[in-house]
Amino acid sequence: MLLVVVGIIIGAVVVANLSGSVEPGFARAGGELKLGGPTPIAQQNPSVKALGDNFIAVAKAVTPCVVAINVTTSGKELEERMPRDQFHRFGPDFKFPEPEPSRGSGSGVILTPDGYIVTNNHVVEDAEPKGIEVVMHDKVRYQAKLIGTDPSTDLAVIRIDAKDLPVAALGNSDNVQVGEWVLAIGNPLGLSSTVTAGIVSATGRNIGIIGGSYGIENFIQTDAAINPGNSGGALVNMNGEVIGINSAIATTNARYQGYGFAIPVNLLKTVAADLIKEGKVERGYIGVIISTVDQTMGNAIGLNEARGVLIDDLAKGGSAEQAGLRRGDVILKIDGRDVNAPNELQTYVAERHVGDAVTLLIFRDGKRTEVKVTLRPRTDTNLAANAPSGESEDESDTSVAPSKPLTLGTVGMSVRNLSADEKKSLDLEQGVVVTDVKPFSESENRFIQRSDVIVEADRKPVRSVNDLKKIFDQRRPGDAVLLRLKRSQNQQTAFVALQIPK
Repeated sequence: MLLVVVGIIIGAVVVANLSGSVEPGFARAGGELKLGGPTPIAQQNPSVKALGDNFIAVAKAVTPCVVAINVTTSGKELEERMPRDQFHRFGPDFKFPEPEPSRGSGSGVILTPDGYIVTNNHVVEDAEPKGIEVVMHDKVRYQAKLIGTDPSTDLAVIRIDAKDLPVAALGNSDNVQVGEWVLAIGNPLGLSSTVTAGIVSATGRNIGIIGGSYGIENFIQTDAAINPGNSGGALVNMNGEVIGINSAIATTNARYQGYGFAIPVNLLKTVAADLIKEGKVERGYIGVIISTVDQTMGNAIGLNEARGVLIDDLAKGGSAEQAGLRRGDVILKIDGRDVNAPNELQTYVAERHVGDAVTLLIFRDGKRTEVKVTLRPRTDTNLAANAPSGESEDESDTSVAPSKPLTLGTVGMSVRNLSADEKKSLDLEQGVVVTDVKPFSESENRFIQRSDVIVEADRKPVRSVNDLKKIFDQRRPGDAVLLRLKRSQNQQTAFVALQIPK
């Protein structure tokens, strides 16, 4: 059937030519057929042409600085390395049914003429000792050596034995603006030297993909198409400067669905320099667990605005505790820079080293105070979640018995006294345990859960349900109450603010 149709079409053309007529859409030119018509727009809009020329110039300049990385793994399954949720790291692009050596691919960015290349930690973390191969833009291949990794930022540095390599220009990620044009350059899905365009759609994203209490996430979000194999490649601005290292995507099918995430280049600069010089990162830490301050929390602590980050807990013997910081302090600025999200503080500190000093502007008891903190190395000691409040308990307090649950109906929560055995097992001297949380209530909306223990309310110790009831009875509709909890899930201390409904 196909042959018949083709024959009919060819025959029609032959007949038309013999008769001297021309079918619509065809024109004679020196006895030959001319296909197509005139250019619809003879002269491009200068602004459009300039933008296109800019894309072309940036792609030509940066693409030679981005390499493909092939990794032979030790057999660890990809399923163990990628979280089962909507956020995915996207390279290497492989998985296999049995734990056996296999190969994956990612991307990297050349940092120095003598062969230092940055990529993602998750691209090379399972590589065999001689299992990292770098393929240049001109197809020349090198075996690479792993210089160092930093799992907390998902960055790694490798090196090849080469000279006079093209080197990427590094920009300033602090200047990145939402809405600006960017290009993503890498090697997705086995397609070498691929360039996609988009805009910066958000900054300062924390998507919880790195994990661990020391994971540092402050991603630049972009809608430039990014897929498996782009991991470790460059996110570039219109000046041809690398502003980020592509690291993850938001997806439900492990492929591009609209949003990718890049590690800011300013963080890269510090990490890469440490890895090249020392083979590891000597990062300083403040030693705090912090959370965002929203309007309800701001009202509860007397700040009356949604700004800063709240110190939920401090590491014993850490920098913050040594400097005199306390639970419930709000950090408003660090070295004169506003801080309004935990990852903003984490990222700034991550660019500093042990022994560096930072100045914090804190809010405490209605006053603003500057505190100088000298950063110390990370310690894995327990956070000071169980330290006593500093107020003594009388004998009647220590003998409080379990009680019938008290329901605080206005906020949708029920509590009861802790037994002596519960206090001992939880290593607490005081507190009441949450026994129920009403669906869609203020307590549920503020993420209070069953088995959480309330140890303070409005900075006063809670030794019994009566203590908590008195504090709530003194509040009017619209007021906010500050609670300090010991979380049932991780045994860490956290502050929660509840607003009494009007």
